[in-house]
Amino acid sequence: MSDFEHLRHKPPTALVEPRQLIVACCQFRSNVNLSRIVRAASCCAVSRVIVTGNMKIDPKIARDGAEKLPISRHRSLPPVLKELKSEGYRLVGLEQTTNSQDIHHYSFVRNTVLVIGNERQGTPDDVLRLLDDVVEIPVYGMPYSFNVATATCMALYEFCRQFPQG
Repeated sequence: MSDFEHLRHKPPTALVEPRQLIVACCQFRSNVNLSRIVRAASCCAVSRVIVTGNMKIDPKIARDGAEKLPISRHRSLPPVLKELKSEGYRLVGLEQTTNSQDIHHYSFVRNTVLVIGNERQGTPDDVLRLLDDVVEIPVYGMPYSFNVATATCMALYEFCRQFPQG
């Protein structure tokens, strides 16, 4: 007899304080990627998601995240990032760049905006110039990078690991 019993839809872990993490997405090509990111962001209790462009969030993929998570849509990301930076947020890109840091050795700060680039072109130069730091997830095989939604989930998990109470 096993000591484990399956619990379907276990209640969320309570946070001591609200999570001060914002996910800001450059314009994507795929509704599926955006929807997966929204679902993961909601599971991680991020404070909000910022999207650009006119991508649609599929509620079948995003599940309750599409309804429970504040999502703001903007025409362009740089003005929003400049405003958040002036409010004291640290802008951290998730991208492979020169001088990017291995996410395993990066210490997030509580007030962070995680900036996610486009699936094919990555993070545009006008956005890269605004970032305080860039982290990347090491890849040990082929292809050369993770899917944008998968990488975002990994980065969200690492932030939550560093700030488990919120």
